[in-house]
Parts: sequence; structure tokens; C-alpha cells
Amino acid sequence: MLKLYDLTIEYRQNPLGLDEVQPRFSWKLESDVPDTVQSAYQLKVWNGKLMWDTGRVESGQSILIDYMGMVFKPRSSYRWEVTVWDNHGQSAFQEAFFETGLLNGAAFQDNACWITHSLSKEDTASPIFRKAFSVSRPIAKARLYATCLGLYEAEVNGQKVDDTYFAPGWTSYQKRLQYQTYSIENIKEGENELTITLGKGWYSSPLGFTPIPNHYGDTTALLAMLILTYPDGSEEIIGTNESWDVLTGPIRFSELYDGETQDFTVPEKQLGKARSFEYGFSTLLAQENEPVRCLKKLPCLKSFTAPNGERLFDFGQNLTGWIEVRVHGYSGQKLVLRHAENLDENGNFYTENLGFAKAADSYILNGTEQILRPHFTFHGFRYVALEGLEEGQEIELTACHLSSDLKEAGSFECSNELVNRLYQNIVWSQRDNYLDVPTDCPQRSERLGWTGDATAFTPTAVFHQNIMPFMRKWLRDLAADQNPATGMPQVVPDVLSDGATGGQNGAAYWGDAATVVPWTLYETYADKRVLSEQYESMKIWTDFIRSKCGANGLWQTGFQYGDWLGLDAEMNGLGDERKGATDDYFTANAIYLWTLEIMIKTAALLGCEEDELLYRSVREKVLSAFRDEYVTKTGRLVCETQTALVLALHFGLVEEKDRAGLADRLEQNIAAHKTHLTTGFIGTPYLCLALSDNGKHDVAGKLLLQEEAPGWLFEVKMGATTIWERWNSILPDGSFNPAGMNSLNHYAYGSIGSFLYTRLCGLQLLEPGYKKFRVAPRFIKGITWADLSYESVYGTIRIAWRCEKGMIQVDITVPVGTTAEVILPEKDEVLMLGSGSYHYEYPTETRLEMDKYTLETVLKVVLEHPAAQPLLRQYMPELLDNPMIQYVAGEPLSAMLSYAPEAKPLYEMLLKAMNEAE
Repeated sequence: MLKLYDLTIEYRQNPLGLDEVQPRFSWKLESDVPDTVQSAYQLKVWNGKLMWDTGRVESGQSILIDYMGMVFKPRSSYRWEVTVWDNHGQSAFQEAFFETGLLNGAAFQDNACWITHSLSKEDTASPIFRKAFSVSRPIAKARLYATCLGLYEAEVNGQKVDDTYFAPGWTSYQKRLQYQTYSIENIKEGENELTITLGKGWYSSPLGFTPIPNHYGDTTALLAMLILTYPDGSEEIIGTNESWDVLTGPIRFSELYDGETQDFTVPEKQLGKARSFEYGFSTLLAQENEPVRCLKKLPCLKSFTAPNGERLFDFGQNLTGWIEVRVHGYSGQKLVLRHAENLDENGNFYTENLGFAKAADSYILNGTEQILRPHFTFHGFRYVALEGLEEGQEIELTACHLSSDLKEAGSFECSNELVNRLYQNIVWSQRDNYLDVPTDCPQRSERLGWTGDATAFTPTAVFHQNIMPFMRKWLRDLAADQNPATGMPQVVPDVLSDGATGGQNGAAYWGDAATVVPWTLYETYADKRVLSEQYESMKIWTDFIRSKCGANGLWQTGFQYGDWLGLDAEMNGLGDERKGATDDYFTANAIYLWTLEIMIKTAALLGCEEDELLYRSVREKVLSAFRDEYVTKTGRLVCETQTALVLALHFGLVEEKDRAGLADRLEQNIAAHKTHLTTGFIGTPYLCLALSDNGKHDVAGKLLLQEEAPGWLFEVKMGATTIWERWNSILPDGSFNPAGMNSLNHYAYGSIGSFLYTRLCGLQLLEPGYKKFRVAPRFIKGITWADLSYESVYGTIRIAWRCEKGMIQVDITVPVGTTAEVILPEKDEVLMLGSGSYHYEYPTETRLEMDKYTLETVLKVVLEHPAAQPLLRQYMPELLDNPMIQYVAGEPLSAMLSYAPEAKPLYEMLLKAMNEAE
């Protein structure tokens, strides 16, 4: 049976307030008949009358079909329906709905004006705007359209208008300001009241490393209109103007970094009428991304008293959000909640990594039972320190996890519980840092849209959630904040640049978010529009780099972040512990070549032939110059750090004849570090991928499963519930890295997720949107089964494999309308599969359970093992009798191999004998 599901328009189901004048329609198909493809479709759009009818279109296209009908009317409801036919003679029908927004932000100005308050600059109370109105007859529908300079929450008759927060979101406010559309369901005949409270938010709260206020302005202001539509079609519009009342209430202070103070003993204070405010309407546009919601509520797992006497509460998970408080106190009682990610090595509240952020919420109670929460702030925390609670007084604290409400896309699970926790940590860090913009961290005085983090993590992020609307909105701000003279801002929205000078020049990898993110979105969602929208932005960045290149065609001037937070910093000669040892300009030109490759493909897709030829020519010259500058005649790199070797391999920067040698040296480098990585922000996302694709998949597996510092599972074993900013954020003894820049919730190193999904599980994209994909799982020792599910734009892809008890089992699900190229483990045949579910089962001699003795076993254990000693006497007797051996007895075999790789067959023979003897 053929079934239609997940009907979307511009990636949204039944959207309210759509402002796209030519939106795209998509749907997915399910069928219990194998090898099903859509053969035809018919789309119809209605608004009382037929607006568009495609007729029967003989096509397999089921995503992003452009609307080509009559012009939409603003604030109007539409029904759309789709009928599809498949190659087996079956059909399916489904319908959905959408409602247009204003279609033009200037529509506000006929019925509403910007208004503000009379509070002094020193008064930190949040202004409340209130309008009473009466309704004399039943209404058919009510819509509120609202925005502000700052943040707002709206209520009608004392009830919040919906379950979202932090409207209107964070954009490049002078150029782009979103408005929201709400369906109001609780208006009654008689007297009603619309109340809107404002907070500073990103508009005027202090932001940045050393927080500076008023980046966009120093005065909050409101623009809104409530439109009541009656059954006869007539309308009544209640817009903001100078007749609105202004007052203050419980919120006495609210800023993003420092928190919020509410005093319920202070009566409402009337400030008189609203004042007109000049701002304009030309920058207004409808909400582009998903709103922020409370995605989950977590109860307190444990309350206890710290060694220093503080009352602490543990919620078991590092998260972004706030605390909901339920308490019955006495009038005037003050409660203060401070937030932190962790406890220090002594078990006390750890706030050293918060920078200038106070991260504290205060409540002065009114003597009744109250349920309290902040309105215009958020925190990154697992622990809360509570002050002001009386002995024996009851209180209930609930952590509310806040994030942009993106649609879930993927899931992963395997036999290794530490890896499962790592996966959960990656997903948590993504959700925690996807709060309206993709930020670096949610806790300290920063919380900015760092571009380098987006470059590193976006290829992994697309597996977890549908990030298209979220990232498209951010990319539009990126383009809005771009300056050709500096190439790219380093954070988006840009609050670090000096308006007079245009800010610091863009840096490699950070600036390459301008090309990498839109290209990743195109590949994942097969959406060419994101490339056409961002093409000029992509060119600005690429051409900026060209302008900075010398006569040899290479970029070798200016500041670079380099391999940020790489662990080989002691070798960089700069005295900067934040920068790895890889040459800054090696990394800059390696990533430049990647961007040029993206530009060649993008120009070709968009039909920009001159640009394609130009960028192809530039890339050829840059690649030749790169090899002349950084690759010796014998195929060595002048800089052979882990990151340099990884970039050269992953991005194809050396000739094919030199790849095997580089892969060997990367393996030796890792072995010399006792199977540990040293890579930073630029090297880590591609480390395991490069190893896996160059004959060193087993080494990639060992790095993944490394439980000692530094490594992903070391963090897990130290109790991490999110991804750390630094490999050494917390040291093995439980003490903290003394650097202030020490977030415990940074998603960049969560880029290892891409290895889990694309190599371990083997899902690799062959055509945009996974129209065609490869399934080629690669086993690693220590994981005996894995299960991946991914919701592509065509439907659910599932890959599940198991290698246990002498049998390999593989299950694969291929969505309708797609094709899978399958290479089963330990098989050479390439299978081409159409839609359906498939099961394979066959015998194997492979054993994936972790052996007791491995190349990570120290030499001393081998020398003393009864099963190894006879072999040592036979093949290497001098080793047993050498008195100098005591100095390396504590080294793992892997480290020994970095000096004598020819000994690997002997070590493997010894380990096999030792394991068989157990």
C-alpha cells in the first residue's frame, strides 16, 4: 500500500505566518511493495477557489516543488493537496494547510506604530505594554503580529499566547528583524486585555568577552497588531500606538549573562502612556527559523550540601535553559539561584569558567504559593546553588531545557555504552547551543555565533536534526554582516566588529563557514536555493582570500586561529597554549583549497560558467603552489603534525603516490602519542575519517575508544554529559584546566559523530538529499553491533549490523524513490537496491569483542606473560636480557612501534598467544 506522509511547505508542517512568495512543497512516501518509485504527482492549492493545479505531472520529484500559481494574499489561509502515483499502479492522497503572514513587513505601518516607554537609562525594570479592548460579538479568528527591539512575551487575558520564548530572535537587527504570528484562541465577548512585556535580550544586553551593552541600541521598543476577523469577513485591528498603557511589574532586572531579578512585593507602577518611537519597517520579515521552546523538563536528581556549606541541586545533565521554581515562602523572602556546569575537584560549586557572567536568578516572594521562572535570560548548567531557603522549607526545582525546536532526524546506538553516552553528549551539545543561533557555548560571557564551530560541526549536525530553516536564517545574517573589505565576521550576528573599521579580517576555517555550511545544506537537503541565495556571500569570502594571496598564489599573511586548541601547542613557538603546532598558513591554504572546490561545484550547479572556469584555474594554481611550498620531492610534509597529515589526506592535497606514506606517518605519530590525538578544531573533524579512508580504520577505532586522556571517552568516563571545549578541560585528577576559556558544553569536537554515522555504520551520500547513497559499514574492534536511523528528505534510512557468535547480520531500509549502493562487510560484490527492507546473514571468523591484551598493553606485561616468554626467547632473546629495557617497560606496544614499526608482526603474534592463553 502506498502512503503519503510528512507534507511540508518550506520544511514546515501547516505553517502559520508564511512569507515566502514562491514556497516549495515536499512530501514523503512509504510502501510495502519493494522497488517503489513515484511516477507522477498532482498538486492543488485552494483558497476558497483553486489557486493552482499542476495537473498530472509525470515525475519522480517529491521535494521542493516550486509554487507557480496565483499570487498569494497576505494573512490568508490555504489548503493544499497532493496526489501521487507509483510504478506499481498504486496512488495516495493527502492534504495540508498553511497561512500566509503579512508578506511585507511594511504592512504594519498602516495600523500600528513603534512605541517605547519613559524609563530612565538607569532603571533596569522590564517595561510592560498593556491595551484593554472589548469585543461585542463572536469572532472567527484572531491573529497577533508582533516584534520588538529586545525580547518580548505576550499575554492575552493573563494567558501566554503560545509556548515559545525569546521572540523575535537574534538577527542582524539593523538589517533584518523578524516578526512572529500567533493564533489567539482565548478572546471572549466583553472586556479583554493584551499585555506585552519587553526585555533587553541580545538587542541591548552586554555581549562579548568583556561584555559591552547596547550593541544595537539602548532603548527597547514594541510593534504589534492584533487583528480580529469576524464571521462576515470584517476586521478590527488593535495596533500599538500612544494610547497603550505602560507600567512596570515584578521583573526588576534582566540580562542574558547575569540573569534575572523578580520582586513580587513591588506593586505595579503606572508610567503613563506609550511614546512613539522612530525605527522604520523596511527590515521586517516573518520568522524564518523554528522558535525556542522548552523541549524537556528534568527533575532534580539530588540535593546536598557542598563541603563549603552551599546548598546544591544536581539535575544530572548539563543543559541550556532555566529553573522553574515551585515554592510557598513568606513575603519578602529572597531566593537566589546560581548556575554552574560542574563541581570542582573538592566537590564545591565551580564558576571559574563563567567569565563575567553572574548567571544568577533572584526572586523576592510574596507569601503565596508561586511557580516562578525567568523570562529573558538563560543559563548553561547542571548544578544550581540555592540561597535564602529556610531550614525545613520545601521547594521544588525543575530544569527546563530550552532550544530551537528543530525536527529530530537521526538516532544512533551501538554495543558500547560509553560510545552511546558520547553520542548523547554530542546531541545534547547541539541542542544546548542551537538556541536561535548556533553558538559556541551557553554558559559564559560569550554565547556567540562563532563561525569556526559551525564549519567544524555542521556536517555532523545534519544527522541529528533538520537544521535547514535554522541555518538558512543564520546564513542570511552572515551575508548581511559580511564586509568585502574584511571577508567574513568571526561571529554571526556580528557583535565583535568595530563599526568604524569594519572589524578584524576573516580567518581561515572560521570564514569558510560561508562556503562549507551552504554546501553541506545543499548536499543534505538537495536544496539548490540555499546556494543561489548565498552565492554572492560565498564569492565575497573566496575573493577576499584571493586578494590576500601573494605572488605565489598562497595565503600567507594576517592573523589565523590555526588548529585552535590543538594539544601540540608547545611546538608552535608562539607561547600561545590555545594554538596547535600546525603551521597557520598550511591550514589556511588547505582549507582555501577546500573552499575553491566547493566554489567550482556551486558555480557549475548554478550555471555560472565563467566563475566555474575562474575558480578551477585558481585551484589548480593554488594546489601546485601548495605542493611546492609544503610537500617535499619525496612526499613528506614540511609540517608533519597530526592535523597537517590529516588535512593533506582528507582533502587530497598530495599526489596519489604519496598518500600511503603520509598515512603511515600519521599512524606512527598517533602511536608515538600512545594512541592519543593531538588535533584541535581544524584537524579533529577529519582525523578518524582520514584514517578510515586511507587504510587505517583500525587506528581510527582505537582513537574513538581511547578511554584515557585525551580522548572522547575519557570525557565520558569523567562524567561529561556534553562535549568539552578542550581535550583537557578537566584533568585526570579531577582538577580543572586553569584557563578561563573552559566551556564544558562546546559542540566542535562532537564532529566525531560523522565518523560514527558514515564509516562505522557506513551511510555515505552519493547524490544530494540521499537520492542515492552508499551503505558500507566498517567494523572496529570493541563494537559488536551498531544501529543508525536517519530521516532523509525522501524518508527513513536504516542501517543495522551485528557481528557476534560467528555470524554477520545486516539490516537495511531504503526509502521510496531512492537507491542504495551496498557493500556488505567482508564481501566484494556491490549490490544495487531499490526501496524496501533487506536482511543479510552469513558466517564469519571475525571476532569484534575487545581482547584483554592489545597494542595498548605495556611492554612489562608482555615480558612477564608466560605465553609470550617462549616466543620472545625464540624470536627476540636479546630483549629479555637487555638491562636497558626497564626504561621503556612502562610504554605501550603502540608507542614502541612508532620507533620500530617492523616489530608489528612479532607483537601481534605475542598478543595472539597471550589472548588465547586466557
